[in-house]
Amino acid sequence: MAAAEPGRGTPVPARCAYFVERKKRFCKMTPAAGRRFCGEHGQQEEENDRKRIPCPLDPKHTVYEDQLQKHLKKCNSREKPKPVYFVQDINAGLKDVAEIPEKQVPISSLSKEELENLIIKLKKASNGLELCLKERILSHQALQEALNDPKNGESAFKHLKQQASILGNMEKLHLLGPGRCFVEFGAGRGKLSHWVDVALQNVENVQFLLVERATTRFKVDGKHKRRDSIFERLQVDIQHLCLKKVPVLEKKKLPVVGIGKHLCGAATDLALRCLVESYTACCDGENEQPAPKRSRTDTTEVASNNSADNEGNKDDCKPVAGIVIALCCHHKCDWTHYVGREFFKSVGLGPVEFHYFQRMSSWATCGLRETTTKASTSEDQTSDTEEHEQTFSKTESGSDTLQGILTVEERKEIGCLCKLLIDHGRIEYLQQRGYKAVLQYYIESTVSLENVLLTAVPSPSLIPEPTHV
Repeated sequence: MAAAEPGRGTPVPARCAYFVERKKRFCKMTPAAGRRFCGEHGQQEEENDRKRIPCPLDPKHTVYEDQLQKHLKKCNSREKPKPVYFVQDINAGLKDVAEIPEKQVPISSLSKEELENLIIKLKKASNGLELCLKERILSHQALQEALNDPKNGESAFKHLKQQASILGNMEKLHLLGPGRCFVEFGAGRGKLSHWVDVALQNVENVQFLLVERATTRFKVDGKHKRRDSIFERLQVDIQHLCLKKVPVLEKKKLPVVGIGKHLCGAATDLALRCLVESYTACCDGENEQPAPKRSRTDTTEVASNNSADNEGNKDDCKPVAGIVIALCCHHKCDWTHYVGREFFKSVGLGPVEFHYFQRMSSWATCGLRETTTKASTSEDQTSDTEEHEQTFSKTESGSDTLQGILTVEERKEIGCLCKLLIDHGRIEYLQQRGYKAVLQYYIESTVSLENVLLTAVPSPSLIPEPTHV
């Protein structure tokens, strides 16, 4: 980066005269009166003898050395006080470091025999699974006007169709009703919660918690006009979120409905554990340890025990009323956080196989990756940052599949099988804890390549149906 030089044009009037080489333009910050450069680039002024140094909290910006202590107290990169609902690694899962696999070699480095052995293990473990998921492509009247609006482009229309089907499935499961708290994980701009709010416009006593670890621009939850529903954002990683310590849940004691649209990779596992263990299982005390493991044959016993536990703690806490999550990015799953480890072990698999299967899962969609990316404009990419289906690296692409050994169709079939196996582990995890959990296609693959929806409701029901006020 350098100051203004001949051939680079001139800076905008009343703007900083510093030329940002990386962006090929002049800085757009406003300098102080009588200055050519802004505070960030003030060291460029010949008459300025004050020294600027990189901020120790974030070296991407600088600060006057004689004002360092003052800056550290207000720097946006400073460590902020932890909220009351922050409990370190409460939903992280695996704590035994001995079981965490060492870094594995890329799939492209495997021999033909090693790859074939992995595929044999995959197909053997998948025997008996329901390979063809049912389609439950629904819609909801709350989105009909938006769906019929010709002003919406193709990208917006696809998002609306997905949100409409998610709401349709929620209605089918009787999850849209009064007296509930909707927790949207990986909320992004909060569009899914917004449409749930629209669908419940005549319903009272509704709360929304939008969980997002990143600072989000252009949020839609702040624009709702209803007074009887409340939106609250929780800027925290799901890994550290203890729902039962969120003040509004402590106060109102509402049943929780966990929702998410394209909840990326390990975030799905963290959300499931957040709902099923750190919230439900901790309702009867202050111990935030995960619930004890149960065998795969204990489903009925778990349901009855959970029902009994809930009966005894009815005044303290309400359990989870339902879970509706559109799954995404299995190649970003992590054995440490994965909730289906017991299932993998039961079919003779472990962390090594999981590592390769989660990488191979991207084969289900990477065959169409190039076409999809070309068809997307920059506006599509930036308008909905919560959409992850196009975030692939070279290690997940076709170059990772030992060219000449597998055809494109074979790679796609294996990728789908990997995704199904990982998702089935999540289903078994929920079933072991007394939930009726199902996987289904909720939208056409032409709308989204990540088109599988996980739904779960207590079975038998652990909470009474909310009464209309």
